[in-house]
Amino acid sequence: MTDLPLEDLIDAHFRRKPEATLALRSEGPVRNVDLDEDGIYRCRACGNPLFSSETKYHSGSGWPSFWDPITPDAIVEEFDSSHGMARTEIKCGKCGSHLGHVFEDGPRPTGTRYCMNSLSLKFDEGLQEE
Repeated sequence: MTDLPLEDLIDAHFRRKPEATLALRSEGPVRNVDLDEDGIYRCRACGNPLFSSETKYHSGSGWPSFWDPITPDAIVEEFDSSHGMARTEIKCGKCGSHLGHVFEDGPRPTGTRYCMNSLSLKFDEGLQEE
């Protein structure tokens, strides 16, 4: 075990993976890696369970999209005015890593589309929520 703060551990890990750093720390967009298997999508930085494959759908956006997080506290929402747009940024509820954005054009029952950067997610096939 180490006594380093979680953020320092995460940053050290992702310095070796620049494409993941772009998504998780610099909030850069990353296109979808298409998966249709059952499982849990976790934060790539800290392993926090974020979304279930049961709420994933094909939105046509090119990014992994979900209509609901696995639990309300799995994510946090923050106002984002970058790139001349007003939108809601989604961050990991545990470590604060950037995950993507949420829009109000999703399917029922929530009407929301959580549009995630695929490199921000780690997929665990067949695993259930903890």
